[in-house]
Amino acid sequence: MMLIYVPKLTNRIGYTLNLIFQGILHIPFEITLDQDYYTSFEGCKLCYSKQKIGDGLYIKHTNLLFQTTIEDQEIQISTYNDMPIFYTTYSKEQTLPFDIFAASFYLVSRYEEYLPHRKDIHQRFDYNNSIAYQHNFLHIPLVNKWAEILKNKIQERYPDFTISIRRFHFVNTIDVDAAYSFKGKGVFRSIGAFIRDIIKRDYESIKMRILVTLKLRKDPFDTFEYILSTSQKHHAELLFFILFADYDNYDKNISHNNLRFQELIKHLGDYCKVGIHPSYASLDNENKLTSEIKRLSQVMHKPIVRSRFHFLRFQLPTSYKNLIDNGIEADFSMGYSNEYGFRASICTPFNFYDLETDAETTLVVHPFAIMDTALKKYMNHTPEEASNTIKNIIDEIKSVEGTFYSIWHNNNLCNSMGWEKWTEVYEGMLEYANSLKNKQLNNK
Repeated sequence: MMLIYVPKLTNRIGYTLNLIFQGILHIPFEITLDQDYYTSFEGCKLCYSKQKIGDGLYIKHTNLLFQTTIEDQEIQISTYNDMPIFYTTYSKEQTLPFDIFAASFYLVSRYEEYLPHRKDIHQRFDYNNSIAYQHNFLHIPLVNKWAEILKNKIQERYPDFTISIRRFHFVNTIDVDAAYSFKGKGVFRSIGAFIRDIIKRDYESIKMRILVTLKLRKDPFDTFEYILSTSQKHHAELLFFILFADYDNYDKNISHNNLRFQELIKHLGDYCKVGIHPSYASLDNENKLTSEIKRLSQVMHKPIVRSRFHFLRFQLPTSYKNLIDNGIEADFSMGYSNEYGFRASICTPFNFYDLETDAETTLVVHPFAIMDTALKKYMNHTPEEASNTIKNIIDEIKSVEGTFYSIWHNNNLCNSMGWEKWTEVYEGMLEYANSLKNKQLNNK
């Protein structure tokens, strides 16, 4: 066990120390306010204060974790061990030249999203506004990297102190925005779409629509058995997030009353975990969120405890508070829709900290690193470029033994409609991630 001295215990300090030592490094620790107990302790210890006490490790603290309000922060980036750092400190006795705990809290709590900022057209926090993008560390799990540096300092100072081995994990997640391209749309939607195809002279779509309607061809978006089988083949943990909303401009899945759609959801639930994909409209109407969760729960005959917002359209802290109020225990929305990387600069699940109430919540946030539409639609990656990007991001996560979360859409795995060869990217990702897991199992 590690002993940590702090002059005052705040919610922010307790949360951050638990995040770094338990959540990332798997190091059990005890916090003390007693200077005499700390100085007499002969084991592994760390002092987090303005002045060093005792002969252990020392991190000089700044003010952030001792505050209880949301205030403008002066962020100045410098470099240490080729890594960006901020909240720099100056002391001859310090173990690190910056307040690693304050900097980690700032990033993971999404402090900058509480401050005034310009939203994008969907009322989301834009990655261009983030400190990570502006200072070129969006593609690095920086908090994990910092924790790794601290771990090395601990091992240098206390070579006999045992630190548990951590393992790389991979979770494959699928968003179901549109279960089918042609099936289950209802008479009026189908007729309207058919007329639109005729006006556009989209003969390929007309042909496919007729073949699917006559049951001579499988609906191109019906890739669910492929997803289940490939995930099973590569031993990937699999989650589906279902858009179960009323029809709207941005919410165009099959009707939640469609029995075929409900049977599909039940079928998926037999093989993997299923969560809600709260609608675009739910951001502005919590009643919609409540209704959609209730609907899915009734189909699944069990509580729905996992969520990812459609269009990743959420705002802090309101959206997360709404999830908690509706019984959601885990959210998978922490990332950007138009850029890959680490929105919270971390590749480890963490509890959401609500800065408005200055308290840790029960909601566990699972940050994702890549999404198919970001790579293809917004970054204009070719399949080959996407494969290289995914491999690089997996390597970054593996280097700190974190968890790699990916987002794909069932309709984008159709191997047609502009997504030719992307199944190769998808399968390559599964194979590579699984190979890393196998290597670490063989090295036990």
